[in-house]
Amino acid sequence: MIKRRAINLAIGLTLAVGMSGSALVAHAADEIYIPLISKGFQHQFWQAVKAGALQAGKDFNVKVSFEGPETEAMVDKQIDMLSAALAKKPRALGFAALDSKAALPLLKKAQAAKIPVVAFDSGVDSDIPVTTASTDNKAAAALAADKMAALIGKEGEIAVVAHDQTSRTGIDRRDGFVERIKAAYPNIKIVSVQYGGGDQLKSTEITKSILQAYPNLKGAFGTNEGSAIGVLNGVREMKRKLIVIGFDSGKQQKDAIRDGSMAGAITQNPVGIGYKTVEAAVKAIKGETLPKVIDTGFYWYDKSNIGDPKIAAVLYD
Repeated sequence: MIKRRAINLAIGLTLAVGMSGSALVAHAADEIYIPLISKGFQHQFWQAVKAGALQAGKDFNVKVSFEGPETEAMVDKQIDMLSAALAKKPRALGFAALDSKAALPLLKKAQAAKIPVVAFDSGVDSDIPVTTASTDNKAAAALAADKMAALIGKEGEIAVVAHDQTSRTGIDRRDGFVERIKAAYPNIKIVSVQYGGGDQLKSTEITKSILQAYPNLKGAFGTNEGSAIGVLNGVREMKRKLIVIGFDSGKQQKDAIRDGSMAGAITQNPVGIGYKTVEAAVKAIKGETLPKVIDTGFYWYDKSNIGDPKIAAVLYD
């Protein structure tokens, strides 16, 4: 269950810098409907994004729906959900693309119908979205690379288990990590980059195969919640000692960081992502100018700071 204090803090910060809901919708003559189509529904991360979106719906007096496919490998199902949402003729739309290219025809349809599209979490390789509410994933992954380098003594073999190579988050987290290692740490070699679709079981098997192939591996980075837990489980099943760094939070990652089996992770602000997406959609409906990107922030957390109020506010169970 998402901590109420985390939601309240994220929302409080948002409202402190934004317009009030009543001011934004004071002149609305009819109910405003804004559907959000996410990349998945299975991780607690998406439940936290949903909580922020629904809270914004209440604050801005608009109807918000939130759905996504069961797994982040179901591109076709996400496209069907996007099509169904557009058929309801919403006033605006929030979309986190699993596959930017596959979604483009429908996004062009939204544009033609003058339905503003707000990208969230995962950007879209197109100029159709009016803004993107997301983490700076390249910068966040670069920070993960710096932490990994320090923890392994700036030399040795490491691997990356990414969630995909089609979404903007998958690409940016992979590239942010790999590029920082190559640019700053010449004695570290990335021996394998593989993709588990954000699925814990698949990522576990991938990790085990990497560990078998590279007996001297010193560290591994999982690029989202499912990937990170898969890496952790693979390491445990192979009974290996490894520096494991994750992305996002959730109970399993937090427990692993507390007991030392995971060195640390990057956390986003999922409640804030959901909230800012709806807020931006309402502003877009009113014709307000929006920035190209709404940076929702990120933090490194480990055993030393997991209890810090600023960190605890953006973690979720």
